[in-house]
Amino acid sequence: MNIKKILIANRGEISLRIIRTAREMGIKTVAVYSEADRAALHVRAADEAVCLGPAPSLQSYLLADKIIAVATQLRVDAIHPGYGFLSENAAFARKVQEAGMIFVGPSPESIEIMGNKVAARQAAARYQIPMVPGTEEAITDIKLAKKKASEIGYPILIKASAGGGGKGMRIVEREEEFEPQMQRAVSEAESAFGDGSVFIEKYLTSPRHIEIQILGDQFGNYIHLFERECSIQRRHQKVIEEAPSAIITEEKRQAMGEAAIKVAKACNYYSAGTVEFIMDEHLDFYFLEMNTRLQVEHPVTEMVTGKDLVREQIHIGEGKPLSFAQEDLKVKGHAIEVRVYAEDPSNNFLPATGRLNTYRRPQGPGVRVDDGFEEGMEIPIHYDPLIGKLITYHETRQEAINRMIRAIDEFQITGVETTLGFCKFVMQHPAFREGRFDTKFIGRYFSPEHLETQFKPEELEMLAAMGVYLYEQSKPRKGVSEPMASAGSNWKNRLK
Repeated sequence: MNIKKILIANRGEISLRIIRTAREMGIKTVAVYSEADRAALHVRAADEAVCLGPAPSLQSYLLADKIIAVATQLRVDAIHPGYGFLSENAAFARKVQEAGMIFVGPSPESIEIMGNKVAARQAAARYQIPMVPGTEEAITDIKLAKKKASEIGYPILIKASAGGGGKGMRIVEREEEFEPQMQRAVSEAESAFGDGSVFIEKYLTSPRHIEIQILGDQFGNYIHLFERECSIQRRHQKVIEEAPSAIITEEKRQAMGEAAIKVAKACNYYSAGTVEFIMDEHLDFYFLEMNTRLQVEHPVTEMVTGKDLVREQIHIGEGKPLSFAQEDLKVKGHAIEVRVYAEDPSNNFLPATGRLNTYRRPQGPGVRVDDGFEEGMEIPIHYDPLIGKLITYHETRQEAINRMIRAIDEFQITGVETTLGFCKFVMQHPAFREGRFDTKFIGRYFSPEHLETQFKPEELEMLAAMGVYLYEQSKPRKGVSEPMASAGSNWKNRLK
Protein backbone atom coordinates (compact mmCIF):
# COMPACT_ATOMS: atom_id res chain seq x y z
CA MET A 1 0.00 0.00 0.00
CA ASN A 2 1.07 3.60 -0.52
CA ILE A 3 1.62 5.53 2.68
CA LYS A 4 -0.37 8.77 2.72
CA LYS A 5 0.15 9.87 6.32
CA ILE A 6 3.02 9.01 8.65
CA LEU A 7 3.56 9.67 12.36
CA ILE A 8 7.13 10.20 13.54
CA ALA A 9 7.49 8.76 17.04
CA ASN A 10 10.53 10.83 17.89
CA ARG A 11 11.83 14.37 18.37
CA GLY A 12 14.56 16.79 17.33
CA GLU A 13 16.75 16.51 14.28
CA ILE A 14 15.77 12.97 13.27
CA SER A 15 12.07 13.81 13.39
CA LEU A 16 12.67 16.87 11.21
CA ARG A 17 14.84 14.78 8.88
CA ILE A 18 12.05 12.24 8.33
CA ILE A 19 9.42 14.97 7.86
CA ARG A 20 11.46 16.53 5.04
CA THR A 21 11.71 13.30 3.05
CA ALA A 22 8.03 12.52 3.65
CA ARG A 23 7.09 15.96 2.33
CA GLU A 24 9.15 15.39 -0.82
CA MET A 25 7.22 12.12 -1.31
CA GLY A 26 3.85 13.84 -0.90
CA ILE A 27 3.18 12.15 2.45
CA LYS A 28 1.39 14.02 5.24
CA THR A 29 3.16 14.04 8.61
CA VAL A 30 2.19 13.95 12.27
CA ALA A 31 4.63 15.04 14.96
CA VAL A 32 4.43 14.12 18.62
CA TYR A 33 6.07 16.14 21.34
CA SER A 34 6.50 16.63 25.07
CA GLU A 35 5.72 19.82 26.94
CA ALA A 36 9.46 20.65 26.83
CA ASP A 37 9.39 20.48 23.02
CA ARG A 38 6.26 22.56 22.46
CA ALA A 39 8.20 25.14 20.38
CA ALA A 40 10.48 22.60 18.66
CA LEU A 41 11.16 22.82 14.93
CA HIS A 42 9.77 19.36 14.17
CA VAL A 43 6.46 20.38 15.74
CA ARG A 44 6.21 23.40 13.46
CA ALA A 45 7.31 21.47 10.37
CA ALA A 46 4.70 18.70 10.57
CA ASP A 47 1.20 18.95 9.14
CA GLU A 48 -0.24 17.96 12.53
CA ALA A 49 1.23 17.76 16.02
CA VAL A 50 0.04 16.22 19.28
CA CYS A 51 1.40 16.70 22.80
CA LEU A 52 2.09 13.42 24.56
CA GLY A 53 2.68 14.72 28.08
CA PRO A 54 5.32 16.17 30.42
CA ALA A 55 9.02 16.42 29.57
CA PRO A 56 10.35 13.12 31.01
CA SER A 57 10.55 10.44 28.30
CA LEU A 58 8.63 7.93 30.40
CA GLN A 59 5.71 10.37 30.44
CA SER A 60 5.88 11.29 26.75
CA TYR A 61 8.06 9.77 24.02
CA LEU A 62 8.05 6.28 25.56
CA LEU A 63 4.25 6.07 25.86
CA ALA A 64 3.81 3.41 23.18
CA ASP A 65 0.07 2.91 23.68
CA LYS A 66 -0.66 6.63 23.63
CA ILE A 67 1.35 7.12 20.44
CA ILE A 68 -0.56 4.31 18.76
CA ALA A 69 -3.86 5.77 19.99
CA VAL A 70 -2.96 9.16 18.52
CA ALA A 71 -2.00 7.53 15.23
CA THR A 72 -5.26 5.59 15.12
CA GLN A 73 -7.32 8.69 15.90
CA LEU A 74 -5.60 10.70 13.14
CA ARG A 75 -5.92 7.83 10.64
CA VAL A 76 -2.20 7.41 10.16
CA ASP A 77 -0.96 4.73 7.75
CA ALA A 78 2.50 4.26 9.21
CA ILE A 79 4.75 5.08 12.16
CA HIS A 80 8.46 5.83 11.78
CA PRO A 81 10.34 5.46 15.08
CA GLY A 82 13.56 7.29 14.10
CA TYR A 83 16.34 6.18 16.46
CA GLY A 84 16.41 5.92 20.23
CA PHE A 85 13.21 5.84 22.29
CA LEU A 86 10.97 3.09 20.82
CA SER A 87 12.94 2.40 17.63
CA GLU A 88 14.28 -0.99 18.79
CA ASN A 89 11.28 -1.98 20.89
CA ALA A 90 9.84 -5.18 19.44
CA ALA A 91 6.65 -4.92 21.51
CA PHE A 92 5.98 -1.44 20.09
CA ALA A 93 6.58 -2.61 16.52
CA ARG A 94 4.19 -5.50 17.06
CA LYS A 95 1.48 -3.24 18.50
CA VAL A 96 1.79 -0.91 15.52
CA GLN A 97 1.22 -3.79 13.15
CA GLU A 98 -1.65 -5.18 15.23
CA ALA A 99 -3.30 -1.75 15.04
CA GLY A 100 -3.30 -2.09 11.24
CA MET A 101 -0.46 0.33 10.56
CA ILE A 102 2.95 -0.03 8.94
CA PHE A 103 5.97 0.03 11.22
CA VAL A 104 8.68 1.72 9.14
CA GLY A 105 11.43 -0.59 10.25
CA PRO A 106 12.13 -4.33 10.52
CA SER A 107 9.83 -7.04 11.81
CA PRO A 108 9.32 -7.43 15.57
CA GLU A 109 11.01 -10.83 15.31
CA SER A 110 14.17 -9.34 13.79
CA ILE A 111 14.27 -6.68 16.49
CA GLU A 112 13.95 -9.34 19.20
CA ILE A 113 16.78 -11.45 17.81
CA MET A 114 19.24 -8.63 17.18
CA GLY A 115 18.19 -6.64 20.24
CA ASN A 116 19.54 -9.38 22.47
CA LYS A 117 23.31 -9.56 22.03
CA VAL A 118 23.52 -13.24 22.95
CA ALA A 119 20.75 -14.19 20.50
CA ALA A 120 22.42 -12.02 17.85
CA ARG A 121 25.74 -13.84 18.30
CA GLN A 122 24.00 -17.19 18.03
CA ALA A 123 22.20 -16.13 14.85
CA ALA A 124 25.39 -14.82 13.28
CA ALA A 125 27.31 -17.95 14.26
CA ARG A 126 25.03 -20.04 12.02
CA TYR A 127 26.47 -18.15 9.05
CA GLN A 128 30.08 -18.52 10.21
CA ILE A 129 30.47 -14.79 10.82
CA PRO A 130 33.79 -14.11 12.64
CA MET A 131 33.21 -13.27 16.31
CA VAL A 132 35.34 -12.25 19.25
CA PRO A 133 35.73 -15.13 21.76
CA GLY A 134 33.07 -14.84 24.43
CA THR A 135 30.16 -16.47 26.26
CA GLU A 136 27.40 -18.08 24.26
CA GLU A 137 24.70 -17.53 26.87
CA ALA A 138 23.59 -14.60 29.03
CA ILE A 139 25.02 -14.66 32.56
CA THR A 140 23.89 -13.13 35.87
CA ASP A 141 25.76 -15.42 38.28
CA ILE A 142 28.99 -13.63 39.31
CA LYS A 143 30.98 -16.79 40.20
CA LEU A 144 30.14 -18.47 36.89
CA ALA A 145 30.91 -15.26 35.01
CA LYS A 146 34.27 -14.94 36.76
CA LYS A 147 35.16 -18.50 35.76
CA LYS A 148 34.24 -17.78 32.13
CA ALA A 149 36.31 -14.59 32.17
CA SER A 150 39.36 -16.55 33.32
CA GLU A 151 38.86 -19.05 30.50
CA ILE A 152 38.61 -16.26 27.89
CA GLY A 153 41.60 -14.39 29.33
CA TYR A 154 41.95 -10.79 30.48
CA PRO A 155 41.34 -8.06 29.53
CA ILE A 156 37.64 -8.79 29.02
CA LEU A 157 34.54 -6.72 28.26
CA ILE A 158 31.30 -7.09 30.24
CA LYS A 159 28.31 -6.01 28.13
CA ALA A 160 24.61 -5.77 28.86
CA SER A 161 22.71 -8.42 26.94
CA ALA A 162 19.92 -5.95 26.13
CA GLY A 163 20.32 -2.37 24.95
CA GLY A 164 23.34 -0.37 23.91
CA GLY A 165 24.78 3.13 23.96
CA GLY A 166 27.60 2.10 26.28
CA LYS A 167 25.25 1.34 29.21
CA GLY A 168 25.98 -1.76 31.24
CA MET A 169 29.46 -1.98 29.71
CA ARG A 170 32.66 -2.45 31.71
CA ILE A 171 36.27 -3.15 30.74
CA VAL A 172 38.05 -5.41 33.23
CA GLU A 173 41.85 -5.54 33.06
CA ARG A 174 42.57 -7.91 36.00
CA GLU A 175 40.79 -10.72 37.84
CA GLU A 176 40.66 -8.82 41.16
CA GLU A 177 38.60 -6.08 39.49
CA PHE A 178 36.01 -8.47 38.07
CA GLU A 179 33.40 -8.80 40.85
CA PRO A 180 32.82 -5.07 41.56
CA GLN A 181 32.77 -4.29 37.82
CA MET A 182 30.33 -7.14 37.19
CA GLN A 183 28.04 -5.85 39.94
CA ARG A 184 28.08 -2.35 38.44
CA ALA A 185 27.37 -3.67 34.94
CA VAL A 186 24.41 -5.78 36.11
CA SER A 187 23.00 -2.91 38.18
CA GLU A 188 23.30 -0.45 35.30
CA ALA A 189 21.76 -2.91 32.84
CA GLU A 190 18.81 -3.53 35.17
CA SER A 191 18.27 0.20 35.60
CA ALA A 192 18.56 1.04 31.89
CA PHE A 193 16.89 -1.97 30.27
CA GLY A 194 15.10 -3.90 33.00
CA ASP A 195 17.37 -6.86 32.24
CA GLY A 196 20.51 -7.47 34.29
CA SER A 197 21.90 -10.29 32.17
CA VAL A 198 25.29 -9.71 30.56
CA PHE A 199 27.73 -11.56 28.38
CA ILE A 200 31.50 -11.52 28.40
CA GLU A 201 33.90 -11.29 25.51
CA LYS A 202 37.60 -10.85 24.92
CA TYR A 203 38.52 -7.16 24.91
CA LEU A 204 40.55 -6.03 21.92
CA THR A 205 42.90 -3.36 23.20
CA SER A 206 43.19 -1.18 20.08
CA PRO A 207 40.19 -1.88 17.87
CA ARG A 208 38.59 0.20 15.16
CA HIS A 209 34.81 0.42 14.95
CA ILE A 210 33.63 -0.23 11.40
CA GLU A 211 29.98 -0.64 10.49
CA ILE A 212 28.16 -1.64 7.31
CA GLN A 213 24.86 -0.07 6.20
CA ILE A 214 22.44 -2.62 4.74
CA LEU A 215 19.02 -2.53 3.11
CA GLY A 216 16.68 -5.47 2.72
CA ASP A 217 13.19 -5.69 1.26
CA GLN A 218 10.32 -8.04 2.09
CA PHE A 219 11.15 -10.27 -0.89
CA GLY A 220 14.53 -11.50 0.36
CA ASN A 221 16.67 -9.01 -1.58
CA TYR A 222 19.67 -7.49 0.19
CA ILE A 223 22.33 -4.90 -0.56
CA HIS A 224 25.01 -3.16 1.47
CA LEU A 225 25.89 0.51 1.12
CA PHE A 226 29.53 0.15 2.17
CA GLU A 227 31.19 1.06 5.45
CA ARG A 228 31.36 3.85 7.98
CA GLU A 229 34.33 4.48 10.26
CA CYS A 230 33.09 5.24 13.78
CA SER A 231 36.19 4.88 15.94
CA ILE A 232 36.32 8.38 17.48
CA GLN A 233 34.22 7.79 20.61
CA ARG A 234 33.73 9.00 24.16
CA ARG A 235 32.15 6.72 26.79
CA HIS A 236 31.74 4.03 24.09
CA GLN A 237 29.54 6.44 22.09
CA LYS A 238 30.41 7.86 18.69
CA VAL A 239 31.36 11.51 18.19
CA ILE A 240 32.81 11.55 14.67
CA GLU A 241 32.00 9.26 11.73
CA GLU A 242 33.12 9.09 8.12
CA ALA A 243 32.53 7.17 4.92
CA PRO A 244 34.43 5.43 3.55
CA SER A 245 37.06 4.30 6.07
CA ALA A 246 40.63 5.41 5.41
CA ILE A 247 41.99 1.87 5.86
CA ILE A 248 39.47 -0.40 4.13
CA THR A 249 40.58 -1.94 0.83
CA GLU A 250 38.10 -2.88 -1.87
CA GLU A 251 38.60 -6.57 -1.05
CA LYS A 252 37.98 -5.99 2.65
CA ARG A 253 34.94 -3.82 1.85
CA GLN A 254 33.44 -6.63 -0.19
CA ALA A 255 34.13 -9.22 2.51
CA MET A 256 32.59 -7.08 5.26
CA GLY A 257 29.60 -6.23 3.08
CA GLU A 258 28.94 -9.90 2.38
CA ALA A 259 29.27 -10.72 6.09
CA ALA A 260 26.79 -7.95 6.98
CA ILE A 261 24.25 -9.31 4.50
CA LYS A 262 24.63 -12.78 6.03
CA VAL A 263 23.86 -11.30 9.45
CA ALA A 264 20.72 -9.68 7.99
CA LYS A 265 19.68 -12.97 6.43
CA ALA A 266 20.17 -14.71 9.79
CA CYS A 267 17.14 -12.84 11.15
CA ASN A 268 15.15 -12.39 7.90
CA TYR A 269 15.79 -8.67 8.11
CA TYR A 270 14.12 -5.98 6.02
CA SER A 271 14.32 -2.16 6.10
CA ALA A 272 17.50 -0.18 6.84
CA GLY A 273 19.90 -1.63 9.38
CA THR A 274 23.52 -1.47 10.42
CA VAL A 275 25.85 -4.35 11.18
CA GLU A 276 28.70 -3.29 13.44
CA PHE A 277 32.14 -4.87 13.50
CA ILE A 278 35.33 -4.30 15.43
CA MET A 279 38.62 -4.57 13.57
CA ASP A 280 42.04 -5.36 15.02
CA GLU A 281 45.44 -4.06 13.99
CA HIS A 282 45.72 -6.85 11.38
CA LEU A 283 42.44 -5.68 9.74
CA ASP A 284 40.68 -8.85 10.87
CA PHE A 285 37.05 -8.04 11.65
CA TYR A 286 34.60 -9.51 14.18
CA PHE A 287 30.83 -9.20 14.52
CA LEU A 288 29.79 -6.83 17.30
CA GLU A 289 26.04 -6.28 16.97
CA MET A 290 23.27 -5.22 14.63
CA ASN A 291 21.30 -2.01 15.09
CA THR A 292 17.78 -2.59 13.80
CA ARG A 293 17.05 1.03 12.93
CA LEU A 294 18.34 4.09 11.15
CA GLN A 295 21.68 5.26 12.55
CA VAL A 296 22.54 8.76 13.75
CA GLU A 297 25.42 8.75 11.27
CA HIS A 298 23.38 7.73 8.21
CA PRO A 299 24.04 11.08 6.40
CA VAL A 300 27.64 10.15 5.53
CA THR A 301 26.39 7.06 3.70
CA GLU A 302 23.80 9.15 1.89
CA MET A 303 26.48 11.62 0.80
CA VAL A 304 28.81 9.01 -0.74
CA THR A 305 26.07 6.87 -2.36
CA GLY A 306 23.50 9.49 -3.36
CA LYS A 307 20.71 7.45 -1.75
CA ASP A 308 18.05 8.77 0.66
CA LEU A 309 17.86 6.06 3.33
CA VAL A 310 14.62 7.37 4.81
CA ARG A 311 12.97 7.26 1.39
CA GLU A 312 14.16 3.68 0.95
CA GLN A 313 12.81 2.75 4.39
CA ILE A 314 9.40 4.10 3.46
CA HIS A 315 9.35 2.27 0.11
CA ILE A 316 10.30 -1.00 1.82
CA GLY A 317 7.58 -0.40 4.44
CA GLU A 318 5.07 -0.01 1.62
CA GLY A 319 6.01 -3.49 0.43
CA LYS A 320 8.00 -2.42 -2.63
CA PRO A 321 11.12 -4.29 -3.76
CA LEU A 322 14.52 -2.63 -3.71
CA SER A 323 14.77 -0.27 -6.67
CA PHE A 324 18.48 -0.83 -7.26
CA ALA A 325 21.01 -3.66 -7.06
CA GLN A 326 24.47 -3.97 -5.53
CA GLU A 327 26.17 -3.36 -8.86
CA ASP A 328 24.36 -0.02 -9.15
CA LEU A 329 26.18 1.32 -6.09
CA LYS A 330 29.65 2.76 -5.76
CA VAL A 331 31.49 4.96 -3.29
CA LYS A 332 31.83 8.46 -4.65
CA GLY A 333 33.88 11.00 -2.71
CA HIS A 334 34.28 11.24 1.05
CA ALA A 335 31.95 12.44 3.82
CA ILE A 336 32.61 13.26 7.47
CA GLU A 337 30.08 13.87 10.25
CA VAL A 338 30.73 15.48 13.61
CA ARG A 339 28.08 15.34 16.30
CA VAL A 340 27.54 18.73 17.87
CA TYR A 341 26.64 18.03 21.50
CA ALA A 342 25.86 20.49 24.27
CA GLU A 343 28.69 18.96 26.27
CA ASP A 344 31.85 20.28 27.86
CA PRO A 345 34.88 18.38 26.45
CA SER A 346 37.10 20.00 29.09
CA ASN A 347 34.94 18.42 31.82
CA ASN A 348 34.84 14.79 30.65
CA PHE A 349 32.18 15.59 28.03
CA LEU A 350 29.50 16.14 30.65
CA PRO A 351 26.21 17.66 29.42
CA ALA A 352 26.14 21.47 29.39
CA THR A 353 22.58 22.30 28.44
CA GLY A 354 21.19 25.83 28.35
CA ARG A 355 19.96 28.54 25.99
CA LEU A 356 21.35 29.02 22.49
CA ASN A 357 22.13 32.72 22.68
CA THR A 358 23.80 32.56 19.26
CA TYR A 359 23.15 29.84 16.72
CA ARG A 360 24.34 30.35 13.16
CA ARG A 361 24.89 27.39 10.86
CA PRO A 362 27.79 27.11 8.43
CA GLN A 363 26.99 27.23 4.73
CA GLY A 364 28.70 26.77 1.38
CA PRO A 365 29.40 23.87 -0.99
CA GLY A 366 29.49 20.38 0.45
CA VAL A 367 28.12 21.38 3.87
CA ARG A 368 25.02 19.78 5.43
CA VAL A 369 23.55 20.44 8.87
CA ASP A 370 20.92 18.11 10.34
CA ASP A 371 19.60 19.77 13.49
CA GLY A 372 16.44 20.56 15.41
CA PHE A 373 17.18 23.93 17.01
CA GLU A 374 17.42 27.61 16.22
CA GLU A 375 18.74 30.69 17.97
CA GLY A 376 17.05 31.47 21.28
CA MET A 377 15.87 27.92 21.98
CA GLU A 378 16.69 25.92 25.09
CA ILE A 379 18.51 22.57 24.99
CA PRO A 380 16.31 20.46 27.30
CA ILE A 381 17.97 18.61 30.15
CA HIS A 382 15.61 15.67 29.76
CA TYR A 383 17.08 14.16 26.59
CA ASP A 384 20.32 13.39 24.80
CA PRO A 385 22.17 16.74 24.47
CA LEU A 386 22.65 16.43 20.70
CA ILE A 387 22.21 19.84 19.08
CA GLY A 388 22.78 18.64 15.55
CA LYS A 389 25.11 16.96 13.09
CA LEU A 390 27.54 18.78 10.83
CA ILE A 391 28.43 16.89 7.65
CA THR A 392 30.93 17.84 4.97
CA TYR A 393 31.56 16.23 1.61
CA HIS A 394 34.37 16.50 -0.93
CA GLU A 395 36.08 14.38 -3.57
CA THR A 396 38.92 13.30 -1.27
CA ARG A 397 39.27 12.65 2.46
CA GLN A 398 41.79 15.43 3.01
CA GLU A 399 39.57 17.93 1.22
CA ALA A 400 36.56 16.79 3.29
CA ILE A 401 38.61 17.28 6.48
CA ASN A 402 39.69 20.78 5.41
CA ARG A 403 36.11 21.64 4.56
CA MET A 404 35.01 20.40 7.99
CA ILE A 405 37.54 22.69 9.70
CA ARG A 406 36.18 25.62 7.70
CA ALA A 407 32.59 24.68 8.55
CA ILE A 408 33.40 24.31 12.27
CA ASP A 409 34.96 27.78 12.25
CA GLU A 410 31.77 29.16 10.66
CA PHE A 411 29.44 27.41 13.13
CA GLN A 412 28.63 30.06 15.73
CA ILE A 413 27.12 28.80 18.99
CA THR A 414 27.12 30.70 22.28
CA GLY A 415 25.24 30.13 25.53
CA VAL A 416 26.27 26.48 25.91
CA GLU A 417 29.52 24.56 25.76
CA THR A 418 29.75 22.32 22.68
CA THR A 419 31.93 19.59 21.20
CA LEU A 420 32.87 21.74 18.19
CA GLY A 421 36.28 22.68 19.62
CA PHE A 422 37.07 19.03 20.29
CA CYS A 423 35.98 18.07 16.78
CA LYS A 424 38.28 20.70 15.29
CA PHE A 425 41.12 19.32 17.42
CA VAL A 426 40.47 15.86 15.93
CA MET A 427 40.36 17.20 12.36
CA GLN A 428 43.75 18.87 12.84
CA HIS A 429 45.46 15.97 14.60
CA PRO A 430 48.07 14.10 12.50
CA ALA A 431 46.82 10.69 13.68
CA PHE A 432 43.33 11.40 12.34
CA ARG A 433 44.49 13.07 9.15
CA GLU A 434 46.75 10.09 8.39
CA GLY A 435 44.12 7.48 9.33
CA ARG A 436 46.23 6.16 12.24
CA PHE A 437 43.63 5.96 15.01
CA ASP A 438 41.31 3.62 16.87
CA THR A 439 38.69 3.78 19.63
CA LYS A 440 41.37 4.89 22.10
CA PHE A 441 41.93 8.20 20.29
CA ILE A 442 40.57 10.42 23.08
CA GLY A 443 42.46 8.68 25.86
CA ARG A 444 45.66 8.63 23.84
CA TYR A 445 45.72 12.13 22.37
CA PHE A 446 43.16 14.46 23.94
CA SER A 447 43.29 16.48 27.14
CA PRO A 448 41.34 19.63 28.11
CA GLU A 449 44.51 21.72 27.78
CA HIS A 450 44.26 21.34 24.01
CA LEU A 451 41.16 23.53 24.04
CA GLU A 452 42.67 26.34 26.09
CA THR A 453 44.03 28.09 23.00
CA GLN A 454 40.55 28.13 21.47
CA PHE A 455 38.15 30.88 22.43
CA LYS A 456 35.14 29.87 24.52
CA PRO A 457 31.65 31.10 23.52
CA GLU A 458 31.53 33.81 26.21
CA GLU A 459 34.97 35.03 25.13
CA LEU A 460 33.81 35.27 21.55
CA GLU A 461 30.82 37.33 22.68
CA MET A 462 33.15 39.65 24.58
CA LEU A 463 35.48 40.01 21.60
CA ALA A 464 32.53 40.76 19.32
CA ALA A 465 31.27 43.44 21.72
CA MET A 466 34.76 44.94 21.91
CA GLY A 467 34.94 45.00 18.13
CA VAL A 468 31.65 46.89 17.89
CA TYR A 469 32.84 49.37 20.53
CA LEU A 470 36.13 50.04 18.74
CA TYR A 471 34.32 50.42 15.43
CA GLU A 472 31.94 52.97 16.91
CA GLN A 473 34.83 54.86 18.49
CA SER A 474 36.64 55.01 15.15
CA LYS A 475 33.76 56.80 13.40
CA PRO A 476 34.31 60.57 12.69
CA ARG A 477 32.46 62.77 15.18
CA LYS A 478 30.11 65.46 13.92
CA GLY A 479 31.83 68.85 13.52
CA VAL A 480 35.31 67.32 13.70
CA SER A 481 37.46 67.32 10.59
CA GLU A 482 39.25 63.97 10.26
CA PRO A 483 42.78 64.28 8.84
CA MET A 484 43.60 62.16 5.84
CA ALA A 485 45.78 59.16 6.53
CA SER A 486 49.23 59.44 5.06
CA ALA A 487 52.77 58.41 5.76
CA GLY A 488 53.34 61.73 7.46
CA SER A 489 50.15 61.86 9.53
CA ASN A 490 50.37 62.68 13.25
CA TRP A 491 48.59 59.51 14.43
CA LYS A 492 50.84 59.23 17.49
CA ASN A 493 49.79 62.69 18.68
CA ARG A 494 46.12 61.74 18.30
CA LEU A 495 46.58 59.00 20.89
CA LYS A 496 47.73 61.51 23.52
